Amino acid sequence: MSLRFLYNILINVAWFGLKVIALFNAKIKLFVQGRKRTFPLLEEKLNKGDKTIWMHVASLGEFEQGLPILERLRSKYPEHKLVLSFFSPSGYEVKKDTSAADVVMYLPMDSNAKVKRFLDLINPKLAIFVKYEVWPNYLYHLKKRNIPTILVSAIFSERQIYFKSFGGFMRKSLRKFDHYFVQDDKSKKLLESIGIKNSSIGGDTRLDRVSEILKRNNQLDFMDRFKNNQLCLVAGSTWPEDEKILINYINTATEKVKFVIAPHEIKSAHIDKIASALEKPAVRYSELGNQNLKEIDVLIVDTIGLLTKIYSYANVAYVGGGFATGLHNTMEPAVFGIPIIIGPQFGGFKEAEDLVNEGGIIPISSQDSFDNLMNDLLNKPISIKNIGAINANYINVNKGASELIMKYISKIL
Repeated sequence: MSLRFLYNILINVAWFGLKVIALFNAKIKLFVQGRKRTFPLLEEKLNKGDKTIWMHVASLGEFEQGLPILERLRSKYPEHKLVLSFFSPSGYEVKKDTSAADVVMYLPMDSNAKVKRFLDLINPKLAIFVKYEVWPNYLYHLKKRNIPTILVSAIFSERQIYFKSFGGFMRKSLRKFDHYFVQDDKSKKLLESIGIKNSSIGGDTRLDRVSEILKRNNQLDFMDRFKNNQLCLVAGSTWPEDEKILINYINTATEKVKFVIAPHEIKSAHIDKIASALEKPAVRYSELGNQNLKEIDVLIVDTIGLLTKIYSYANVAYVGGGFATGLHNTMEPAVFGIPIIIGPQFGGFKEAEDLVNEGGIIPISSQDSFDNLMNDLLNKPISIKNIGAINANYINVNKGASELIMKYISKIL
């Protein structure tokens, strides 16, 4: 029995299992039900003879990496329809209405029959996978049909199965890409260690994405009124572990500072918990109205879509997730040239590792270390400026991955 045959059996068993779990789990239900709409959507949106480019992303973070390329493809190849697939509900459900692509849908499961039907419907002139996504059947049939396929913003580590003695089947699948645009030299060398030579160091396309943030209007009237020319800490994408430390500091802070907390979880029960723990004047974004914000110390952001612009008002940023769940996006505040504070768990996030080494991102591990760091920063404005400059410079020096990828694509299309 070949490994590929066994893989197909396992994929079908997994799909059956997911349909059972979907009866009891809301997120898995989205995963399953959403995929039932994929083929009808493609049949509705695409016509025979359409020229298409397909991009696949796992979730929201990978979408942000792929977006600069989608935008450039839209501009340079307007005659092509852009097809965007997601693996995860946490990405698709947020971005299903994006105008970045002509068709946005869930990726069908990686079974032989579904892959063949999917590729028959879209027949892409180019397939682009972002960062980690390696699906054996998709890559096998793309190669078989001679459809150019590239992996962009890829990053590899020794822990991945491709570099293990038992990873032969996945190595074989990985080798199906026509070209690999990797984020760093380490990833390039790891690919070379398994005989893959057709790679380029391109960096992370997200740096191109965040660079463009500076070109837009980031003004928010309520933030002008709230900040009122005072020092401001913006804490974004926070989790309970982060919020406990932040709230303890806020409640005891003697310095005149404005605080913004934009939690990852914005359900009313969680927002209520944050608000009740604060001992200083606080207001929720949803209740702002036209009230006087000068005497309000804390703004709780109980909506999505504003955080990036709010970061533009920060003197210091705190990015959540570094205590338990996985660090959130540090590049959005970094582009504004401000110091960034994170929790202790940032391994595997290349940009965070780089900037911790350079001193632009500062990890904390406890209440005391956060309190001491904040007090030090607030009493030394020059430190805020110098540390922030490290972050802005990092993005400026390392942007440009999207243009490198587009040069390659222009040779194909």
